[in-house]
Amino acid sequence: MAKAKRMYGCTECGATFPKWAGQCGECGAWNTLVEALLEGAAPLSGRGGWAGQQANVRTLAEVSVEELPRFSTASKELDRVLGGGLVDGSVVLIGGDPGIGKSTILLQTLCNVAERFPALYVTGEESQQQVAMRARRLDLPQDKLKVMTETCIEAIVATARLEKPKVMVIDSIQTIFTEQLQSAPGGVAQVRESAALLVRFAKQSGTAVFLVGHVTKEGALAGPRVLEHMVDTVLYFEGESDGRLRLLRAVKNRFGAINELGVFGMTDKGLKEVSNPSAIFLTRAQEEVPGSVVMATWEGTRPMLVEVQALVDTSHMGNPRRVTLGLDQNRLAMLLAVLHRHGGIPTYDQDVFLNVVGGVKVLETASDLALLAAVISSLRNRPLPHDLLVFGEIGLSGEIRPVPSGQERLKEAAKHGFKRAIVPRGNAPKEAPEGLSVIPVTRLEQALDALFE
Repeated sequence: MAKAKRMYGCTECGATFPKWAGQCGECGAWNTLVEALLEGAAPLSGRGGWAGQQANVRTLAEVSVEELPRFSTASKELDRVLGGGLVDGSVVLIGGDPGIGKSTILLQTLCNVAERFPALYVTGEESQQQVAMRARRLDLPQDKLKVMTETCIEAIVATARLEKPKVMVIDSIQTIFTEQLQSAPGGVAQVRESAALLVRFAKQSGTAVFLVGHVTKEGALAGPRVLEHMVDTVLYFEGESDGRLRLLRAVKNRFGAINELGVFGMTDKGLKEVSNPSAIFLTRAQEEVPGSVVMATWEGTRPMLVEVQALVDTSHMGNPRRVTLGLDQNRLAMLLAVLHRHGGIPTYDQDVFLNVVGGVKVLETASDLALLAAVISSLRNRPLPHDLLVFGEIGLSGEIRPVPSGQERLKEAAKHGFKRAIVPRGNAPKEAPEGLSVIPVTRLEQALDALFE
């Protein structure tokens, strides 16, 4: 077998060099040279040459389309985000800020799964004693979960082939390295090659693998972008490290819907499921205050009621501020222009601050009407009723457009005791839920009149 020869390739232009340099000599890009192996050199561990067998080719009609079998993780919220449970041989990448709860939720999951199936927890950042201490602190079952401290991917795969776990956790992928490369763990080449070996092992053995990924200061997953393409599912853990709520969001899922949301509460015994998130997000002040309104947003397969807060104050600068938390800032500027043109309410001399309570990110257009309702309430210093629900999309010509799943949103509002709902006419039901008065509107002017009736 030929000796493995190493080179450094530019990720921008593809040029190769025998030594590393800070700048590519071909295209001039900086910090784009990464370590790789020359084609025809010794293969990496676990890669064989071509066996001379032809690949199996079939038509789509001949391919079985049976639903892939799933098994539960013993957490309904995690199962919801995964699309109904874990699939054999799937690779799940979970990222989030330090201290947000990634290791905690995976340790809880594996301790519960180990009661039914073989499970292996591989830690490259903590010692076995630290993992055991956390499990004891959280009162988790510890008799059947196996723990290994290792950072060499070849040793991890070799051990996993002997143990044959049903589920395996790698915490974290940035600490894992392959002996075939000389670069330090966490580098682009190391992360890419280690993940490739783990994906290949998962598909061959049927083991479901969780990968913990670090994030950059911008909040994106650290390492090469190809890492997210290689795995089957990408989950993000969101929330404030000093807050109680944690949101688990799926942004990629080959076995289920994306944008599914799981809600957890951080306690002294670990992460607890929040089966009714609307009740958590609707913890409001007892008295009615200006600038507060409730809207119904749609997350994955269920509606959630969240509170939108606005603060409008006279600006002392030539360029008034537009600040949003959990909402699209550019859309706010557009809606304020619509409010001026079609509602006759100017805000060009006002600072506008918007916030979605609970740290929820609302990116759908159904928040338009609730956003402007909160702004007008704060601007006029007139509180809106506690039992009022508002949702709807606003067009540039001032029309109120219907949004998907309007009936389910109204049913969720009626379940929580809301009495009035201002909605687009296209979402008005033929028969409103019991106890809920639905006010359909088609124009922004009608909605403004209905707010303070």
